[in-house]
This record gives sequence, C-alpha cells and structure tokens, in this order.
Amino acid sequence: MPMNAYPQKEHYTADDLLAILAILRDPENGCPWDKVQTHTSIRMNFLEEAYEAVDAIDLDDPELLCEELGDVLMQVGFHTQIEQEAGRFTWQQVCDGVCRKLIDRHPHIFGGDTSIKDWDALKNKEKGRVTLQDDLDSVPKALPALMRAAKLQKRAARGGVTDTTDPAELETLARRVEAGDNAEAALGELLFKTAALARLAGLDPEQALQKANAAFTAAPHQL
Repeated sequence: MPMNAYPQKEHYTADDLLAILAILRDPENGCPWDKVQTHTSIRMNFLEEAYEAVDAIDLDDPELLCEELGDVLMQVGFHTQIEQEAGRFTWQQVCDGVCRKLIDRHPHIFGGDTSIKDWDALKNKEKGRVTLQDDLDSVPKALPALMRAAKLQKRAARGGVTDTTDPAELETLARRVEAGDNAEAALGELLFKTAALARLAGLDPEQALQKANAAFTAAPHQL
C-alpha cells in the first residue's frame, strides 16, 4: 500500500478533510505544491473560491454550489492546517470561536433577551469598537473597492457623517478625468461619489455594476 494511501469510504467528513490536508502538507511525504504554500501564496485562491461560490448562488445551481462550498471549506481547512503546524491555533479552536460568536450575537434566541435591536452595536461592543474610526478601520481592506466604498459610507452615515453627494459633482469630476486634471484622484473621487449616490438611491453599486458587466458581455457592441 502506498505510504499516503487514504481509506476508501462511502462518505467523507470534515475530519477526513483535515486528515487529507495534513497528509498533503507533510514536510517529507506531502504534495510538492501543497506542502510549501503559505497564507500569502494562497490568499487569492481563497478569494477566487469565494467568488465562485457566489457565482453558483447567482446561477441558482445547487449542485455547483455544493461543489464550490466544498472548495471554500477546503481553503478554511488549509489555512487552519498552516496555523496548526505553527502551533498557533487548531480547527477545534476555529469551530469553538465561531460557535461562541453565534451564541453571543443571538441573545434573543439563546439567552431569552428580546430587548436587543441594534445588532451592529452589539457587534461593536464585542469587538471593542468605541469610535467611528474603529468602525471604519474594521471594514476589510481586501474587499473590492466599490463594495468597500459602499460599506464605509454606510458605517459613516450610521456614525453621524452627513452625505451631501450632488449628482452635478459627478459631471465635474468626469470632466476633470477627461481633461487629465489630476485624473487618478478625480476618478477615485468620482467612483466614491457614485457609490454614495447609489446608496442614497437604495441601490447596491457593486450589484449594479455586475449587471452592467453582464449586459456588456451579452452585447459588447459599444462602451
């Protein structure tokens, strides 16, 4: 029997996934590719798998979604295996942490406290966020820029920042871009203001752009 032969089973479990990943990561007998990967080297893989799962959701394809969620789970297991090898945390700690978080964030279900209405405030209290800056700093920097802009603006508005976006500003900024007047900064502000305008209209700018992308892909006749 090969050194790394894995038993054939009718059904595999999360425990099997972790065991397989440990074999693949074995320093001596593991896969030449898997055993040398780091958090950084597979960072984009994690994002790609998540996006593929979202595509499956948008396609309403349960078979594809099942497969893609497995790939996302594999990424979670892979990153956890790297940390476990370094002695920093384990799969059990990951599961323990998320279970405790779910219980703590649902006191109306698990604690009999139906008075909680502000879930964002509950989350901020848990994370020790006491200022608007704390709240803004917690928005993931790896989010797509348009999505992050909308999330930053939503949190800023919740923190009392007034949104004074005027559609006329977009035209002024577009002219600056066209004229090459500090074009990159003007373009960034144009996109940021566009996201704000979308939010004020009750629209998701990321989804709006995705639909525009789909329309263009279907009929790429003009820009």
